[in-house]
Amino acid sequence: MKDTHKHKGLRNQLVTTVKNKGIVDENVLKAIANVPRHLFMDSGFVDFAYKDKAFPIAADQTISQPYTVAFQTEVLEVKSGDKILEIGTGSGYQTAVLIEMGAKVYSIERQKELFKKTNLFLPKLGYKPKRLIFGDGYKGLPTEAPFDGIIVTAGAPFVPKALLAQLKIGGRLVIPVGDDTQVMTLFIRTGVKKFEKHELGDFKFVPMLKKKN
Repeated sequence: MKDTHKHKGLRNQLVTTVKNKGIVDENVLKAIANVPRHLFMDSGFVDFAYKDKAFPIAADQTISQPYTVAFQTEVLEVKSGDKILEIGTGSGYQTAVLIEMGAKVYSIERQKELFKKTNLFLPKLGYKPKRLIFGDGYKGLPTEAPFDGIIVTAGAPFVPKALLAQLKIGGRLVIPVGDDTQVMTLFIRTGVKKFEKHELGDFKFVPMLKKKN
């Protein structure tokens, strides 16, 4: 589990790439520069770690494209100390980016294989989420609500009402909605039953499935 000067140099190039695509939040860029993405991938694929592309991981899932991670994180407007719910822990890369920014992260994963792996792996890198949960992301985490932000890292065919209900007033939900291609959608809770909705362009994610029994 080495992180060398070469890796850091490649990360700086990646930061330049996502910056050129429009990411401006300095805290997001700093997190991308600091999180060793190559450690979240199989050692045989290290050469691909700092390309701005999604890549397959275990359980038919992917580690998201760095630009997508940066984009969703920027839209979430994460501040240090924010309580964030992540739906779809996956490799743990997005989780690490949020923790790097000072967020208190609660993360739900439905794939047992990934859940077990990430649960052991993240603390080894010094990234300690508040809680990692094996469960159904559609239900959110009502026991810990309300959240400052909720980020969904898989394509959802619809917006789960439970997630909207678990946002605090002023909180933000970032979710890719759709079947084959998803529209990145931002909901800002402006009142008890009021939400602002913003559509932010097309993205491609693996589907968000319910937890298998």
